[in-house]
Amino acid sequence: MSTFFSTTRSVDVYRAAWRWHFYAGLLVLPFMLILAVTGAIYLFHNEIDDYIYRDIKTVTAMSGSPHSHNSIVQAALAVYPGKALRYVPPASKSGSAEVDIKGAGGDVMAIYVDPYRGTVLGSMPNRGTVSWTIRRLHSLAYFGPIANGMIEVAAGWCILLVITGTYLWWPRQKTLSLEGVLKVRGVSSQRVFWRDVHAVTGIVAGVLILFLAVTGMPWSIVWGDKVNQWANGSNFGYPAGVRVSVPMSDEHINHVAPVAWSLEQAKTPVSAMHVHAASDAAMPMQISLDKAVSIFDQLGLAKTYAINLPVTATGVFTGAVYPNDLTKQRVVHLDQFSGQVLLDMSFADYGPIGKGLEWGINVHLGQEFGLANQLLMLAVCCAIVLICISSAVMWWKRRPTGMIGIPPLPANRHALKVVFILLMVGGIIFPLVGISMLLMLVLDYVFVIRRNSAD
Repeated sequence: MSTFFSTTRSVDVYRAAWRWHFYAGLLVLPFMLILAVTGAIYLFHNEIDDYIYRDIKTVTAMSGSPHSHNSIVQAALAVYPGKALRYVPPASKSGSAEVDIKGAGGDVMAIYVDPYRGTVLGSMPNRGTVSWTIRRLHSLAYFGPIANGMIEVAAGWCILLVITGTYLWWPRQKTLSLEGVLKVRGVSSQRVFWRDVHAVTGIVAGVLILFLAVTGMPWSIVWGDKVNQWANGSNFGYPAGVRVSVPMSDEHINHVAPVAWSLEQAKTPVSAMHVHAASDAAMPMQISLDKAVSIFDQLGLAKTYAINLPVTATGVFTGAVYPNDLTKQRVVHLDQFSGQVLLDMSFADYGPIGKGLEWGINVHLGQEFGLANQLLMLAVCCAIVLICISSAVMWWKRRPTGMIGIPPLPANRHALKVVFILLMVGGIIFPLVGISMLLMLVLDYVFVIRRNSAD
């Protein structure tokens, strides 16, 4: 055993790592391209949507007072009858108001209203913007849960790609040279040029690619869901430290509106039933939307907050905001009859795991550090595209005619087993990746190793 580990740079270990690096790349290359391209676009989703929908998202400010929030909702309902589910007050003097309405057919439409003139500027399907389309493409949500699960597999294999790629890149000459390590050799017609482009780009961007893969995992349908349940498994899904001493419903916040990762398991509290003073009968009197907006403003919720409207007798007004600045993330629930604050929660209330993952997600989205964050993540996305292209080109130049060109097996099969065992550690942490690795191992044995043994 000591002899084996003393020759960890031997051709056998190198070939074993190369073989699994090849398999990983073969499996995830198309997914990596999709993730990189759609991710690069989504980094600028606010800028894109603000430009494309500027005719309905912006207005010309007037000197007079804007219409009441109640009347804005009524103006939207007059154009699109149904049940108002969500209201987004104007974030600035030149911003329009948004009212999300569920129509008779069950479709939810976003109606944009000029707050000064009370006129409807336009509408679109809820989450029907270009940025939401790009986001769903990024997660392959358009193509069902199986395709969405492949994103988790791709992210997991990407982690293994970075690890094995780093080993393959590691200089083995006793005299260190920058050639092929940090400097590209040859010209574009040569395979060595594309090999060096692939290796140098990978090692320069490797840490950030690893960061994107890890921070993308919280959205995955298996690993992310289980970790979310574990991280937020108590207090009705609310982060540790938040006292939940009010009655809770069975409705999750994320069923009605986008929420931060740490709140995906969170349920909403319920409003108490009040008796109207002028009647002997139970007549609940809901506070007005204007009153709810006034309370949220007094509480200091950051502008761009949205309000989920109560749609049942025990529902609540929920003000939620998830701005670029994590410290301003906040969710507040109000009793719909008294306006009492039932639960007020901010980023400071999240547990250590929630805070860490939320920070990673925010950087992943290019939001935490403004334009610099966007440009850095854009550079990483471009690097991923270049890595994918260079890998395809150098494979094409290397492969034998009419063959796939799988890297040769190591003479010492123990090297292949040891590399596989090390990679399986990642497969245990990420179950879908582990399943795909076992499948690749079976295919490798049946179609390649067994056939070679027979020959």
